[in-house]
Amino acid sequence: MEEKNNKNWGKILLIIGVGFAVGMVNGFFGGGGGMICVPLLMLCGLSNKKSHATAILTMLPISIASFFVYYSSGAINFIIFLFVAIGSVVGGILGALLLKKIPNIVLSYIFSVLMIVAGVRMCF
Repeated sequence: MEEKNNKNWGKILLIIGVGFAVGMVNGFFGGGGGMICVPLLMLCGLSNKKSHATAILTMLPISIASFFVYYSSGAINFIIFLFVAIGSVVGGILGALLLKKIPNIVLSYIFSVLMIVAGVRMCF
């Protein structure tokens, strides 16, 4: 019984560590936490689709916390925010609807390609 409790605590600590890493990346770069959140959640045992859906929900409190820090330093352009927010809401709804229909293997390939493209793009 004690071994099971130790495994549970180990998994809880792993998940807290994932949250810390995702929060640091998102806070430092102003985004991108979701790109590392999905593979880290999969490492914790969540399925592909549950990892994507959980990552989206995880971004809400991270984004709110980051907003207050960036707002206090005057680093937010509210006009640009408004237009990006409109597109993000529409894109988020369509993306969530598509997530339910896309097979896991296709989702894995699409996500992998996007991560590679984003990584290469960051280098240049």
